[in-house]
Amino acid sequence: MLILLGSLLLLILLGIPIAYSLGLSALTYFIVEQPMLLGILPQRLFAGIDNYALISLPLFILMGLVMNAGGITARLLDLSMFFVGRLKGGLGLVNVVASMVFGGISGSSASDTASIGSVLIPEMKRRGYPASVAAGVTVASSTMGMVIPPSVPMVIYAIVAQESVGQMFLGGLIPGLLIGLLQLLIVWRIATLRNYPTESVPFTWLEAVRQGKHSAPVLIMPLLIVCSVVFGIATPTETAGIAVAYGILISFFIVGLAGIRQLPQAMKSAIITSAKIMMIIAFSQLYIWVLALERIPDALAAFVMSMDLGPTALMLAIAMVILIAGTFIDVSPAILLLTPVLLPAAKSVGISGVHFGVVLICGLAVGACTPPVGNCLNVCAAIARLGIGRIFIGAAPFLLANVMILFLICLIPQLAEWIPFNVYRPS
Repeated sequence: MLILLGSLLLLILLGIPIAYSLGLSALTYFIVEQPMLLGILPQRLFAGIDNYALISLPLFILMGLVMNAGGITARLLDLSMFFVGRLKGGLGLVNVVASMVFGGISGSSASDTASIGSVLIPEMKRRGYPASVAAGVTVASSTMGMVIPPSVPMVIYAIVAQESVGQMFLGGLIPGLLIGLLQLLIVWRIATLRNYPTESVPFTWLEAVRQGKHSAPVLIMPLLIVCSVVFGIATPTETAGIAVAYGILISFFIVGLAGIRQLPQAMKSAIITSAKIMMIIAFSQLYIWVLALERIPDALAAFVMSMDLGPTALMLAIAMVILIAGTFIDVSPAILLLTPVLLPAAKSVGISGVHFGVVLICGLAVGACTPPVGNCLNVCAAIARLGIGRIFIGAAPFLLANVMILFLICLIPQLAEWIPFNVYRPS
């Protein structure tokens, strides 16, 4: 265990990418402890990604890229501006509402940050918002892309934990909406105290109907995905393929041939992103195999049971571990690394895989916005041309909503379990 954890920590501190850190750490273990097993390492690497469910991953990533290239950001911003722009701090509220909707379409917080931030951050600065606040709201609100379904991290967790993708999608619904509502309240309160501007957006029922029709093809996307998976109409892989086709279709009707011309670049980006994730999965599965050989998850579960902790106390402790780990490890490798270690311990005291998964994703969403690794912070820094330290300070008040909802889910598991367990109730 010292070899595994010590070498992994050392490699991460040296700045070696997490995928190779996991692989080199496992290799070090085999050289020192199990040299006779070195010959089967290539087989274990291949076995780590030889999973039919993983086919859905590049398709979900491509879906988000296609929708992003199809001009949907402008439509979502128009819709959000119409409904909340007239309130105090209107552009900040628009940022949060657009992220709630866009996150459910793209399934990626980084895509949310890039798409919405590139439009709203310059506009918020022009309207008098401090640059750190404009960037901070964008980063904090983008975290809902991981929680509100569909969600790429939820798919990864479901594959690793062998949970239902549909249950995980539904499990993130209430927590994601609660995070969004609490962020809206915080934005409005800060805007009121600091006298941020409102936007001149008159309300008429005719305009409401027009905005609804204008945005309906886009808003159908998350419903199409979630309902197809939840009600068994199609498998997650088939649903992702259908969603890509639907995204190409509506992109054509929204922006014409310009959206089709961007399809090759979207496919290239999806391939590169998927390859990076697959590398992490392959090496993490090798590392997890070593953990299983040493029976570390079983030992941890036995240790937890010997401490006689209740489910609530354990989940609060796990949430703290997740928040700390998320500041140093990116979301995908953190899911692959923490799930096989912590999930058996959680299940040993009666915590469900859905409850654990929602807490894990919500906690890692905060990590995506905290230095030094935070992926969303780095994306936003490139757009806003600010240091990640200033962006994090601007995002901190809004990330408070994420942390509050995270601990609320630990205390009230029904927030994550009620919808999926009722929809998937045995007949």
